[in-house]
Amino acid sequence: MTTTETSTTIDGAATPDPWRGFETGPWTESVDLRDFILRNYTPYEGDASFLAGATEKTQRVWETLEKEYLSVERERRVYDVDVDTPADVDAFPAGYISSDDDVIVGLQTDVPLKRAMMPSGGWRMVETAIREAGKEPNPAVKEIFTKYRKTHNDGVFDIYTPRIRAARSSHIITGLPDAYGRGRIIGDYRRVALYGVDFLIAEKTKDKDAVADQPFSEHWARYREEHSEQIKALKKLKNLGAQYGFDLGRPAATAQEAVQWTYFGYLASVKSQDGAAMSIGRLSGFFDAYFERDLAEGTITESDAQEMIDALVIKLRIVRFLRTIDYDQIFSGDPYWATWSDGGLGEDGRTLVTKTSFRLLQTLRNLGPAPEPNITIFWDETLPDGYKEFCAAISIETSAIQYESDEQIRERWGDDAAIACCVSPMKVGKQMQFFGARVNAAKALLYAMNGGRDEVSGKQIVTGYEGVQGDGPLDFDDVWNRYERMLDWVVGTYVEALNIIHYSHDKYAYEAMEMALHDSEIIRTMGCGIAGLSIVADSLAAIKYAKVTPVRDETGLIVDYVTEGDFPTYGNDDDKADDIAATIVHTIMQKIKAIPMYRDAIPTQSVLTITSNVVYGKATGSFPSGHEAGTPFAPGANPENGADTHGMVASMMSVGKLDYNDALDGISLTNTITPAGLGRTKEEQVGNLVGILDSGFVPQD
Repeated sequence: MTTTETSTTIDGAATPDPWRGFETGPWTESVDLRDFILRNYTPYEGDASFLAGATEKTQRVWETLEKEYLSVERERRVYDVDVDTPADVDAFPAGYISSDDDVIVGLQTDVPLKRAMMPSGGWRMVETAIREAGKEPNPAVKEIFTKYRKTHNDGVFDIYTPRIRAARSSHIITGLPDAYGRGRIIGDYRRVALYGVDFLIAEKTKDKDAVADQPFSEHWARYREEHSEQIKALKKLKNLGAQYGFDLGRPAATAQEAVQWTYFGYLASVKSQDGAAMSIGRLSGFFDAYFERDLAEGTITESDAQEMIDALVIKLRIVRFLRTIDYDQIFSGDPYWATWSDGGLGEDGRTLVTKTSFRLLQTLRNLGPAPEPNITIFWDETLPDGYKEFCAAISIETSAIQYESDEQIRERWGDDAAIACCVSPMKVGKQMQFFGARVNAAKALLYAMNGGRDEVSGKQIVTGYEGVQGDGPLDFDDVWNRYERMLDWVVGTYVEALNIIHYSHDKYAYEAMEMALHDSEIIRTMGCGIAGLSIVADSLAAIKYAKVTPVRDETGLIVDYVTEGDFPTYGNDDDKADDIAATIVHTIMQKIKAIPMYRDAIPTQSVLTITSNVVYGKATGSFPSGHEAGTPFAPGANPENGADTHGMVASMMSVGKLDYNDALDGISLTNTITPAGLGRTKEEQVGNLVGILDSGFVPQD
């Protein structure tokens, strides 16, 4: 690909060569964002002293948003819903927050916080969400998506087997993406800025036609059809830019255009898909190459650079999807995980920290803390001290940053990886995930002891399995053998459901926009997950090291346990309990691997329930560990609440014993520390938090 010295905007004005000042390489001939970044970014090893505060314009836009929209939304739950227009990339006219909203522009609909319906996922959820928002659905739209246009949800439930329906209704499997977008697909939105949409369309057309002479097969038919859909989506993306007065056909020529073009790629995705997680990827090094060039040219100031990042973050904070109250309860609110990954090291050993890495964190001071974007730092003890200290300081001030092990991610997914939700890493633009919610591994233990009867409803969910006999103390080997056999049923049912869901999603709700910003041949993973790890580990430890006697109701169903004596608990760096936890994770992963995956996806597993642990707990009974019926699970791979008595580092050491090869989709540990617990002065607090993070992310043998 070559560029000319000048090009033109949509209104005919001349623009400079978009690649001026950049070091050339393979990225100029084909799509290669990693090569561009590594050749053109500027590593930064200094401190935060260069940063700028919020501009007056930023403050006015944020104040308008708070006063006129966010405050109203908090009162109503949903600010507004468009009930007449099925969402799409270019379905709505241009919209703005205010007259000052001109730094980075673009809204999902024509009004801030107004939600659009996405009925291709399933009409029932859309109709419920519209009514819960106090509106009435448009009868004509309902007729289309119930009579003429089959939805993803319709397809799934046409295929579901009776045992999947039983598992779903009993909540041993919860949160399946069978009525909403699956998410966890990171479009490489940087491609829009670096290459322009015209080049991307030409490349997709070339890829599609390269297989035109292949003999017919389902694989090649789907390949060509999906590429056709991707090309259509890219053309809609150009229309979206034109609605706001920009020619996205050409590459971005300035830093402001680079941020704007990248955001338009992301905006097009959230306009057309309501995925459970809609991460934005890894942007700071990319943006920084443009900022450093334009700063050197004297066309922008540091205040301008910060204003652009602030404006982009404002837009990310107001993305909204039309969700039901039940959905909000599963995910403990209305998150969409616009995860922005940052930090880490390159494979060449250089830090990937840039000044824009600092600018991103500075938004939490300029705008105040917020859950979106979900800022995720790839941590390594060799990161620059100034950056580590700034991360720690912002964490203490805002509690709005999460941390991942850079070494673990880089070794398996490379140095241009990003998090697709909370903890799920993937190569940006080269990989996607079939998101799979998770199974209730804790409830499966109770099913094993009750022979497949649900401990809450008493219904026989699983047939052909005998429960624990007699009223005497439980035997560890007997319970473990029963648990393994029950996991065969649970895992088999779970993966069958996932295969069905993703077959139907590809057929009826394909993510053409996001996939248009991927390579033509990609890696696919199946993101399985488990909930309740600490409960199972502690309960099995209780059975093994203490005396546990089941308590039955009048029907013979085990509904409680009497536990006598002490037993080790997971989360205290005690191998007796931690080895049980690691064995559970390994056993489930081995069972997942044994099952064929849709589109030959690579099976992965997460130990993750950052939000849905409350819902899982409500649907689950009592345990030998003492965990009470109906109470929340500990999140992710956390120890049970109150069971970790040896401090944070000990709990981190326990989690570190889980084999990452058994959970390549990520392992989550959520810790809470009060600033006062880190030291008396701000300097002590920052230093101690850095020390904890350094210690916690040292790989264990």
